[in-house]
Amino acid sequence: MRRDRDMLGSVVLPQTAYYGVHALRAGRNFPRLGGPVHPELLRALAEVKRAGVLAALATGDLDAARAWALDRAAAEVASGLHHRQIIVDALQGGAGTSTHLSLNEVLANRACELLGSRPGDYTLVHPVDHAGLNQSTNDVYPTAIRMAAIRLAARAGRALKGLEWALEDRARAFADILKPARTELQEAVPLSLGAEFYAYAAVVGRDRERLAGAADRLRRVNLGGTAVGTGLRASPGFRRHALETLRALSGLPLEQAPDTVDATQNVDDLVQLSGSLRGAAANLAKIAGDLRLLSCSGFAEIELPAVQAGSSIMPGKVNPVMTEMLTQVAYQVMAADLAVVLGAQAGQLDLNAMLPLIAHNLLGALGLLAAGVEAFGERCVRGIRAHPARCARLLDRTGEELFATLASPHIGYAAASRLVTGDGVRGRDV
Repeated sequence: MRRDRDMLGSVVLPQTAYYGVHALRAGRNFPRLGGPVHPELLRALAEVKRAGVLAALATGDLDAARAWALDRAAAEVASGLHHRQIIVDALQGGAGTSTHLSLNEVLANRACELLGSRPGDYTLVHPVDHAGLNQSTNDVYPTAIRMAAIRLAARAGRALKGLEWALEDRARAFADILKPARTELQEAVPLSLGAEFYAYAAVVGRDRERLAGAADRLRRVNLGGTAVGTGLRASPGFRRHALETLRALSGLPLEQAPDTVDATQNVDDLVQLSGSLRGAAANLAKIAGDLRLLSCSGFAEIELPAVQAGSSIMPGKVNPVMTEMLTQVAYQVMAADLAVVLGAQAGQLDLNAMLPLIAHNLLGALGLLAAGVEAFGERCVRGIRAHPARCARLLDRTGEELFATLASPHIGYAAASRLVTGDGVRGRDV
């Protein structure tokens, strides 16, 4: 066992633990409220720390030995190692400080080990003086959130593109199948089943474009802004070196925010990305609901793939579970958007303390939507079959209404109505 100390006193930790006193206190204060910190956020944070270490080496603030050890430790975290050592909860007070300081402790203790000492030897490598040199939670955490969101948005975009292609494929296959369109769930004029599926593909494509446009605005980060965007305690040249290094490490086209105070204080770009997700979710829920209806026993114009048994009591029953899954995913994404909006509104003065809430919900929603859409496209849409004979029978029932619709410009609406109802009245007068 070892003892770690802070301004509040000392705590006892396992000797081999990479986490330290701050992580332990935060773990006690925020006991698994939302779950672990998102792995993409940890990856991005580790890359930011690598960039900071290498920039500090370039500016002469950090010696080569410590820089090597910290860089290697951060690279390990970025690769997925040591994530279990980040024992703080995703939902936490302090605008992300607990996650940042916890990572600093992990990096410092692992660096001590790499340099031949033991975790806790902070005279060799210190969590703040060395792992956090030239940095503040105020710039590290917001930068990492945007990096993680850009990557997860790219995955969501690829999933939407795959769904768009799957819908277009079904649209081509169904292009010549005529069926009744429906308004207010009542049969209307003829429409091809292919046209319906092309419309689904079109709206998914627009959602994909909106998501990509919103994600592109996240490229402007406040790295180097340190406390509230002032750049306080960052060495001259650090900001430039850190951003150039981070671009190279991450492969992301990051840019310096033109106003780091603004970029530290406001999260409207994250709200916009969340809003584009909410819009996509609304459209996906509508598509899923339509396919569920079109496949139900009343319409039966299409058949969804049978992917699992549907009942514990009725043998042979199959349910439209993939459409139901996507609907639930869409609702969860919409709920997450509300949390993001409320978190943004709750920011006060020069820093938003609700950044962990925003990160947890936005990153979670991006990953959830991507996974749900990927499964829906692969397990449902690609296997949809049409029932042309059923579509034709339903279309035959609309013959009178279609004739009246075509005739109304020539004989008038009232006369055309009488062709359908006989006396112009449906049902009995009351």
